[in-house]
Amino acid sequence: MLKIFQRLWQVNWAEQWQYRANLIMYLLYGLVSPVVYLSVWRAVANSQNTVKGLTAADFAAYYLTLVIVDKLTQEITIHIFAYKVQDGTLSDDLLRPTHPLLTNGLMYNIAFKVLTLIALAPIWVVLFLAFRPDFSHVTAANLSLATLAVLGGFAINFLLGAIITCIAFWTTRVYSISEFIYAFALLLGGTFVPLDLLPVAVQNVARFLPFQLFIYFPIQLILGRLTPDQIRMDFILQAVWFGLALLAFGWIWRAGLKRYSAVGA
Repeated sequence: MLKIFQRLWQVNWAEQWQYRANLIMYLLYGLVSPVVYLSVWRAVANSQNTVKGLTAADFAAYYLTLVIVDKLTQEITIHIFAYKVQDGTLSDDLLRPTHPLLTNGLMYNIAFKVLTLIALAPIWVVLFLAFRPDFSHVTAANLSLATLAVLGGFAINFLLGAIITCIAFWTTRVYSISEFIYAFALLLGGTFVPLDLLPVAVQNVARFLPFQLFIYFPIQLILGRLTPDQIRMDFILQAVWFGLALLAFGWIWRAGLKRYSAVGA
C-alpha cells in the first residue's frame, strides 16, 4: 500500500507542476480575503487601541497564521472528483484496486497543498515585514500540539469535503451546496473574524461545530491563547468529528455508488 501512495504522490506532484499559472492565481485569490480582513481589523484596533483586548499586532498574528493554517487544512476534493461523477469518467477509477477518493484524491490534495505552500513562503515573508505580527507567545510546545491539530483539522475537512462531493451522485448542483456550506465555514470557523469577536450565543454554537477545528483551534493553539482545558476539549471534539465524518462518508459513498449510472462514459 505504501508503494501505491508513493506512486500516486509522484504522479500528482508532476501533474501540479503542469498547472503553475492556475496555482498562482488560486494562491493570490486565497490571500486577498485574509489581507483585507487584517487591514480592516488592524485599522479598527489602531483607532481604538484594542478590540476586545486584541491589538493591531494581535490581529496581524492571527491573520498571518490563518494564511498558513488555511493552506494546510484546506481541501479541493470537489474540484477533482464531482465532474467525474457527472461525466461518467469515475468508471475508470472504480476499476482500479484502490479507493478513488481516499488514495488518489488524498494525494492530489497533498501535492496541491505542498506546492501552494512553497509559492506562499516568499509572499508570507513580505506580509510579515509589512504588518509586524506579535508572535511572542509562540512556543515549541504550542507548535508541536498545533501540528497534531492541523493534521486532525485537515482529516476532518477532507472527509467533510468528500461527503459534500458525494452529493454529486444525486444532483448536479453540488457546487452550489458546497459554496453555501463554505459561507458558514468562513464565519463560524474563524476566517472572517476571530470567534472571540462574535456574539456569545454564536460563539457557543461555533465551538461545537467542525469548522473551527481546522481554522480557529490550530491558530489559537499556535499563538498560545488557549487554556489546557480548552486544548483538551478541542482535541476531543476533533476525535468525535473525525469519527462521525468517517462513518458518514462510508455511508454516503456506498449509497452513491448504488445510484451511479456512468452517464456519459
